[in-house]
Amino acid sequence: MSTVTDNQSVQPPRRTAAQRLLLLVGSLGPLGHAPASGTVAVAVAGVPLCWLMRKYLSDGVYLAVTVGFTLAAMGLHHVGDRLLGESDSRKLVWDELAGYFVAMWMVPFTWPLIVLGFFMERAIDIVKVPPANWIDARMHHGAGVVLDDVVAGIYTCLLLHIAVRYGPQWLLTG
Repeated sequence: MSTVTDNQSVQPPRRTAAQRLLLLVGSLGPLGHAPASGTVAVAVAGVPLCWLMRKYLSDGVYLAVTVGFTLAAMGLHHVGDRLLGESDSRKLVWDELAGYFVAMWMVPFTWPLIVLGFFMERAIDIVKVPPANWIDARMHHGAGVVLDDVVAGIYTCLLLHIAVRYGPQWLLTG
């Protein structure tokens, strides 16, 4: 049996270059290490990426890219959480981006809707509206980590489409 003395320190496990790259990409560099990292990541990276996808991709291609990104996020979170020894690590932020991409599907990309979608998706994700609360409690690893954000994105997308249809006209300007 070995013990750690004052002279010795416990070293984190050595990671391969591929593992370090996966963690770097999964955290979007420094964004995953910021306070409120998920919110910061969506604001700094998610909104511009979503804008690019909405501007240059058809709705069908946007959906295909979002599904592909969501599946990649599940794999990234599954492996990344194992490497970090955590479940739903705050350092990995692809789940937050997947939720926001789902939220903005076929929504007119105006500044009022960008802001409304951002805050609405974040709030619904934090509250864990059913079935997100069930997913969060029972499904762990990559799929569960990402699917609760996808649920928040679906609710947000539906609410945004209702707002576009029945809400004030200023939502569509800007």
